[in-house]
Amino acid sequence: MISRKLILHITCFALSATVLKTLAEDTPPATTFTVGIGAQNAPRYSGSGERNWLVAPVIQARDGAFFFDSLKGIGYDLQTDNGLYLEHTLGYSLGRTDKNSMWRDGSAKLKGMGHIDATANTALAVGWSATPWLSFEGKATLPLTDGQGVHYQTSVTLLPLQNDTDTVALQSAALFGDRRYMNTFYGVSREQSSRSHFGAYQAAGGFYGVDSSLTWSHQLTPNWSGLVSADYTWLDDKAADSPIVEKRGGTTFNLAVLYTF
Repeated sequence: MISRKLILHITCFALSATVLKTLAEDTPPATTFTVGIGAQNAPRYSGSGERNWLVAPVIQARDGAFFFDSLKGIGYDLQTDNGLYLEHTLGYSLGRTDKNSMWRDGSAKLKGMGHIDATANTALAVGWSATPWLSFEGKATLPLTDGQGVHYQTSVTLLPLQNDTDTVALQSAALFGDRRYMNTFYGVSREQSSRSHFGAYQAAGGFYGVDSSLTWSHQLTPNWSGLVSADYTWLDDKAADSPIVEKRGGTTFNLAVLYTF
């Protein structure tokens, strides 16, 4: 989801940078284990006008096509000689709370909205690395343990710089959700309206926003590396018209230092 990206999102763009570099170099990924620490400044939830700092450990492991990621979960990715690739993961979403939280989406301003339960999910991404510096991807994420709806995204990624020490990635993604997903995270039911100060709102499914990011990874030594990312999310009317949305645009900043064995 495009609610506030928790600090563990750092593992996502760290892994993405590794996969993109692998695609660009057309070589199979090695067996690696990565640990590190990351910091993030982000909105408290998707559409929130409040911000919050988080600090958390980063853990990644990869053995050929199989990987473990602190946020994505466990999964595998398959790549072909013509640039097509597939990634499948089993992961976990922390949901949202109606209190201020240091480790999950949520704010005291949502009091009365109740909690969105944490849920296990599965995600399937199919992409094409058209050139060593350009790739396209479609991704669907489905909940497994709770009926929170399905969300999708289509993205394009550009690598304007890539060498032995630096990788810069620009990515823009169009965001979509079915009706259940949209009303889980942006809707206000009559019951929620009666418990909170928000008016009732029913969100339609479909396109609901754009997420754009700029990521820079730098190899400090053969083992140490650093990552910096800035991410901007813009919400379309289907989400932005929700009474819980204070700002339709939100920026997330990530920083991480990693050590790879």
